Amino acid sequence: MSQKVLLNATEISIALNRLACQLIENHDDFSNTVLIGLQPRGIYLAERLKSLLENEYNIKNIKLGYLDITFYRDDFRRSGKPLEANKTNIDFIVEDKKVVFIDDVLFTGRSIRAALTAVQSFGRPMEIELLTLIDRRFSRHLPIQPDYRGRQVDAINGEKVKVCWKENEGEDAVYLVKS
Repeated sequence: MSQKVLLNATEISIALNRLACQLIENHDDFSNTVLIGLQPRGIYLAERLKSLLENEYNIKNIKLGYLDITFYRDDFRRSGKPLEANKTNIDFIVEDKKVVFIDDVLFTGRSIRAALTAVQSFGRPMEIELLTLIDRRFSRHLPIQPDYRGRQVDAINGEKVKVCWKENEGEDAVYLVKS
Protein backbone atom coordinates (compact mmCIF):
# COMPACT_ATOMS: atom_id res chain seq x y z
CA MET A 1 0.00 0.00 0.00
CA SER A 2 1.46 3.36 -1.04
CA GLN A 3 0.36 6.86 -0.16
CA LYS A 4 0.91 10.27 -1.66
CA VAL A 5 0.61 13.55 0.26
CA LEU A 6 -2.24 15.64 -1.14
CA LEU A 7 -2.07 18.38 1.51
CA ASN A 8 0.55 18.99 4.17
CA ALA A 9 -0.03 20.95 7.41
CA THR A 10 0.74 24.32 5.80
CA GLU A 11 -1.59 23.66 2.86
CA ILE A 12 -4.36 22.55 5.23
CA SER A 13 -3.93 25.78 7.19
CA ILE A 14 -4.17 27.83 3.99
CA ALA A 15 -7.30 25.92 2.92
CA LEU A 16 -8.92 26.42 6.34
CA ASN A 17 -8.30 30.18 6.21
CA ARG A 18 -9.73 30.35 2.70
CA LEU A 19 -12.81 28.37 3.78
CA ALA A 20 -13.26 30.64 6.81
CA CYS A 21 -13.13 33.74 4.58
CA GLN A 22 -15.68 32.24 2.20
CA LEU A 23 -18.00 31.53 5.14
CA ILE A 24 -17.62 35.12 6.36
CA GLU A 25 -18.47 36.44 2.88
CA ASN A 26 -21.73 34.50 2.89
CA HIS A 27 -22.69 34.58 6.58
CA ASP A 28 -21.28 37.90 7.87
CA ASP A 29 -21.56 37.76 11.69
CA PHE A 30 -23.13 34.26 11.84
CA SER A 31 -26.12 35.61 13.80
CA ASN A 32 -28.49 33.46 11.73
CA THR A 33 -26.04 30.65 10.88
CA VAL A 34 -25.10 27.46 12.72
CA LEU A 35 -22.25 25.07 11.99
CA ILE A 36 -22.83 21.33 12.26
CA GLY A 37 -19.92 18.91 12.14
CA LEU A 38 -20.82 15.44 10.93
CA GLN A 39 -19.67 12.63 13.20
CA PRO A 40 -17.18 11.17 13.40
CA ARG A 41 -14.54 12.97 11.30
CA GLY A 42 -16.23 16.22 10.37
CA ILE A 43 -16.08 17.46 13.95
CA TYR A 44 -12.32 18.08 13.78
CA LEU A 45 -12.73 20.33 10.75
CA ALA A 46 -15.76 22.06 12.32
CA GLU A 47 -13.88 22.77 15.56
CA ARG A 48 -10.90 24.13 13.63
CA LEU A 49 -13.10 26.44 11.57
CA LYS A 50 -14.98 27.71 14.62
CA SER A 51 -11.72 28.41 16.43
CA LEU A 52 -10.31 30.20 13.37
CA LEU A 53 -13.44 32.32 12.93
CA GLU A 54 -13.46 33.32 16.59
CA ASN A 55 -9.73 33.83 17.19
CA GLU A 56 -8.45 35.12 13.85
CA TYR A 57 -11.53 36.88 12.47
CA ASN A 58 -13.13 38.01 15.77
CA ILE A 59 -16.55 36.52 15.11
CA LYS A 60 -18.18 35.69 18.43
CA ASN A 61 -21.00 33.41 19.53
CA ILE A 62 -20.76 30.90 16.69
CA LYS A 63 -23.08 27.99 17.35
CA LEU A 64 -21.46 24.60 16.68
CA GLY A 65 -23.11 21.22 16.98
CA TYR A 66 -22.21 17.62 16.19
CA LEU A 67 -24.59 15.35 14.29
CA ASP A 68 -24.42 11.56 14.34
CA ILE A 69 -25.90 10.07 11.17
CA THR A 70 -25.20 6.39 11.86
CA PHE A 71 -28.80 5.20 11.99
CA TYR A 72 -29.97 7.50 9.20
CA ARG A 73 -27.63 5.95 6.64
CA ASP A 74 -29.24 3.79 3.95
CA ASP A 75 -26.54 1.13 4.42
CA PHE A 76 -26.38 0.82 8.21
CA ARG A 77 -28.03 -2.61 8.28
CA ARG A 78 -25.84 -4.02 5.52
CA SER A 79 -22.68 -4.27 7.57
CA GLY A 80 -21.70 -7.61 9.08
CA LYS A 81 -20.35 -5.93 12.19
CA PRO A 82 -22.32 -3.89 14.70
CA LEU A 83 -22.06 -0.15 14.15
CA GLU A 84 -20.81 2.15 16.85
CA ALA A 85 -22.89 5.28 17.06
CA ASN A 86 -21.38 8.61 18.01
CA LYS A 87 -23.05 11.29 20.05
CA THR A 88 -25.23 14.01 18.60
CA ASN A 89 -24.71 17.26 20.45
CA ILE A 90 -26.90 20.05 19.13
CA ASP A 91 -28.11 22.33 21.90
CA PHE A 92 -29.91 24.79 19.64
CA ILE A 93 -32.87 24.79 17.26
CA VAL A 94 -32.12 24.99 13.54
CA GLU A 95 -35.58 26.32 12.70
CA ASP A 96 -35.25 29.16 10.16
CA LYS A 97 -31.43 29.13 10.50
CA LYS A 98 -28.80 28.79 7.83
CA VAL A 99 -27.06 25.48 8.50
CA VAL A 100 -23.58 24.65 7.27
CA PHE A 101 -22.82 20.93 7.33
CA ILE A 102 -19.10 20.28 7.74
CA ASP A 103 -17.38 17.02 6.82
CA ASP A 104 -13.81 16.10 5.98
CA VAL A 105 -14.38 14.16 2.74
CA LEU A 106 -17.30 14.20 0.32
CA PHE A 107 -17.31 10.79 -1.34
CA THR A 108 -20.59 9.18 -2.47
CA GLY A 109 -22.91 11.78 -0.93
CA ARG A 110 -24.74 9.20 1.20
CA SER A 111 -23.55 10.71 4.50
CA ILE A 112 -24.90 14.08 3.47
CA ARG A 113 -28.23 12.55 2.45
CA ALA A 114 -28.42 10.96 5.90
CA ALA A 115 -27.53 14.28 7.55
CA LEU A 116 -30.33 16.02 5.66
CA THR A 117 -32.79 13.58 7.21
CA ALA A 118 -31.23 13.61 10.69
CA VAL A 119 -31.15 17.40 11.06
CA GLN A 120 -34.92 17.61 10.67
CA SER A 121 -35.22 16.41 14.27
CA PHE A 122 -33.93 19.84 15.31
CA GLY A 123 -36.26 21.98 13.20
CA ARG A 124 -36.61 23.07 9.61
CA PRO A 125 -33.59 25.07 8.44
CA MET A 126 -33.97 28.09 6.17
CA GLU A 127 -31.20 26.66 4.00
CA ILE A 128 -28.42 24.11 4.20
CA GLU A 129 -24.92 24.40 2.76
CA LEU A 130 -22.09 21.90 2.64
CA LEU A 131 -18.44 22.55 3.45
CA THR A 132 -15.89 19.82 2.91
CA LEU A 133 -12.11 19.76 3.05
CA ILE A 134 -11.82 17.17 0.25
CA ASP A 135 -14.25 16.73 -2.62
CA ARG A 136 -13.80 13.38 -4.37
CA ARG A 137 -15.23 14.49 -7.67
CA PHE A 138 -15.82 11.25 -9.60
CA SER A 139 -17.35 9.08 -6.89
CA ARG A 140 -20.80 10.53 -6.29
CA HIS A 141 -23.79 8.21 -6.03
CA LEU A 142 -26.19 11.09 -5.35
CA PRO A 143 -26.48 14.57 -6.91
CA ILE A 144 -24.83 16.34 -3.97
CA GLN A 145 -22.11 18.99 -4.41
CA PRO A 146 -20.25 21.09 -1.82
CA ASP A 147 -20.81 24.83 -1.53
CA TYR A 148 -17.31 25.19 -0.09
CA ARG A 149 -14.39 22.86 -0.76
CA GLY A 150 -10.78 22.92 0.35
CA ARG A 151 -9.51 20.78 -2.49
CA GLN A 152 -10.99 18.71 -5.30
CA VAL A 153 -9.44 15.27 -5.77
CA ASP A 154 -9.81 12.80 -8.60
CA ALA A 155 -9.43 9.48 -6.79
CA ILE A 156 -10.29 6.38 -8.79
CA ASN A 157 -10.94 2.68 -8.22
CA GLY A 158 -9.26 1.44 -5.05
CA GLU A 159 -7.77 4.80 -4.07
CA LYS A 160 -8.82 6.26 -0.73
CA VAL A 161 -8.44 9.69 0.75
CA LYS A 162 -7.17 9.71 4.32
CA VAL A 163 -7.46 12.92 6.34
CA CYS A 164 -5.26 13.08 9.44
CA TRP A 165 -5.86 15.63 12.18
CA LYS A 166 -3.30 16.59 14.81
CA GLU A 167 -5.93 16.03 17.52
CA ASN A 168 -6.49 12.44 16.43
CA GLU A 169 -3.54 11.10 14.43
CA GLY A 170 -0.84 13.49 15.64
CA GLU A 171 -0.39 15.33 12.33
CA ASP A 172 -2.30 17.49 9.91
CA ALA A 173 -2.12 15.89 6.47
CA VAL A 174 -4.24 14.50 3.67
CA TYR A 175 -3.07 11.40 1.81
CA LEU A 176 -4.16 9.58 -1.30
CA VAL A 177 -3.77 5.91 -0.41
CA LYS A 178 -3.43 3.27 -3.12
CA SER A 179 -4.12 -0.32 -2.14
